[in-house]
Amino acid sequence: MATLKDAVYGLAVGDALGVPFEFKARGTFRATGMVGFGTHRQQPGTWSDDTSMTLATCYSIKRAGGIDLDDMMDCFQSWLHEGDFTVEGKVFDVGGTTSTAISHRKGEDGQWSNGNGSLMRIVPLAFLPDVSRGQVESVSALTHAHEISKEACVIFVGAARGLLAGKTVMEAVGEGFSLSKNPVFGRLPSIDQVSARDIKSSGYVVDTLEAAVWAAATTKSYEECVLRAVNLGEDTDTVGALAGALAGILYGWEGIPKKWIAGLRNRPLIDSCLF
Repeated sequence: MATLKDAVYGLAVGDALGVPFEFKARGTFRATGMVGFGTHRQQPGTWSDDTSMTLATCYSIKRAGGIDLDDMMDCFQSWLHEGDFTVEGKVFDVGGTTSTAISHRKGEDGQWSNGNGSLMRIVPLAFLPDVSRGQVESVSALTHAHEISKEACVIFVGAARGLLAGKTVMEAVGEGFSLSKNPVFGRLPSIDQVSARDIKSSGYVVDTLEAAVWAAATTKSYEECVLRAVNLGEDTDTVGALAGALAGILYGWEGIPKKWIAGLRNRPLIDSCLF
């Protein structure tokens, strides 16, 4: 069975692959490997807020011995305000909803607060025994408290747990989708049949979830999955990260190209946060 390490390294590599291309339109670039600079002028192998917040989540679970919402928010504040859980002590990419929620220690619940800032950090919960729907929703609600964001997290954790149980991507996604009653997620059970041109890769949580699942469901290796995800354009780091997390579970540590793992910056920090 896959481990948290497989998922988190899968996520971090996908994130780092996407960082140089964030906000670029589909078809204006071609990601083929781990490069640097680009949008955020970062060195190759640099990961962003997606991995930082995932590591903060992992570290809190490790430190508290489970889900402690106050402790988790403390970790998020340490990241945002002090640069903890980053490659080199600097935050260079953070969403507005996330920043506001962490600064005020209160999740945003408006209709326009459905970015992917809670979805991108939720996968560690799939590795907790008997995690409940309410716990997943509460962890999402630390920053993103609208029902759509919370349900997206429930679906993703359900799908990840399905993969851990040995199901195919579409079987696992169907299992996750069964936990939702919101029609906004209605394409997920047949997302593998949707053409690339109809897949959106924006920062809207539904688009991000669809794009990541689509990349995992329509490819046959870790490398193919994350490159397909990043090359969708727009929110390349988050779509790459979430597709990478799913692919990390599917194909394991051994399935991630070793040159990409070797190129990933500050791996000791990643290892120190895993529970």
